[in-house]
Amino acid sequence: MSQAELFIKPLTSWMDGSGIDSDIVLSSRVRLARNICQIPFPNRANIAQLSKVEENVEEIIPELAEATGKTYQSMSIDKLSTLERNVLVEKHMISNNHIVNPENRLVIVSEDDKISIMVNEEDHLRIQCMVSGLDLGVTLEMASKIDDTIEAKLDIAFTEDMGYLTSCPTNLGTGLRASVMMHLPGLVFTRQINKIMNASTQLGLAVRGLYGEGSEVIGNIFQISNQLTLGFSEQETIDNLTSAVLEIMTHERAARKALYVQSPDVVSDKVWRSYGVLKYARTITGNEALALLSEVRMGIDLNIIHNVPAKVFNELLVSSRGNYLQNLKDNGNLSPNEIDRQRAAMIREVLKNGSDD
Repeated sequence: MSQAELFIKPLTSWMDGSGIDSDIVLSSRVRLARNICQIPFPNRANIAQLSKVEENVEEIIPELAEATGKTYQSMSIDKLSTLERNVLVEKHMISNNHIVNPENRLVIVSEDDKISIMVNEEDHLRIQCMVSGLDLGVTLEMASKIDDTIEAKLDIAFTEDMGYLTSCPTNLGTGLRASVMMHLPGLVFTRQINKIMNASTQLGLAVRGLYGEGSEVIGNIFQISNQLTLGFSEQETIDNLTSAVLEIMTHERAARKALYVQSPDVVSDKVWRSYGVLKYARTITGNEALALLSEVRMGIDLNIIHNVPAKVFNELLVSSRGNYLQNLKDNGNLSPNEIDRQRAAMIREVLKNGSDD
């Protein structure tokens, strides 16, 4: 995928709904934090040191391509427009931390968008691997292959007693953060979500919103991730998170079934009303759109709606976002009201093209 396509194509391969259990788990991600020896962490490094990290990493791109069988493109964050940076955040390719000080920051993205490597974010390297559905094993395998390639070329900060050294103490050890993005309307509507969140916290997991730490929960989408990295192996972390996710999935499916069995007319009415608003609205806010899309997606999964593919929900998670809509316009100067009108038009068009009627 070219750089231009990256900013205008809404549906990335790791969010296309083709993965395992993708009716509930939208995507799986593994992120490894790594730092280079003898160079201060990015928040303490000077310009020359940050530039050195950039150079070192860019020199390894050919080896990464050979090891993974993928081609990569490197983008300097400070050479992207503000809108382009924010679109990459909305597409989960980079973090908000990565664009606070864009100078001497890079992102390296694979051709299929499943791999992104943030350079000089909170750590010198943040290796992200993402796939559709529930498959943390595959993401760990991809990330480990990239990590091995990098460590063969660079001296990575590591000690026997502390593991990988990271700028944030909570990432010490494996430096691994594994997460899954889950759509949980059943648990929200049956008011069981707080019990799930409390139980997850007791198991050493973090429950966050659509865009991770500090973000609000919109569209009934939650990110579940490990909090502990020291004292656990990478495989133990993956196994523990997968086990918890499977348990949450069981509760979500039971909640959806109970809702529909106990109140089929109420659920159907709610789903079709949401679909009607989305299909005919002329103006709609971002949060309202995701709330209604969540209900429509649940209707698709419960076979209430038959003429709309499930991937429409995934696509609109990006294409209904404000920065994405702004970036589609050459001037990028839409007012809030214009964005709401543009969003409504986008949703109508996607529903029209995606439906069978």
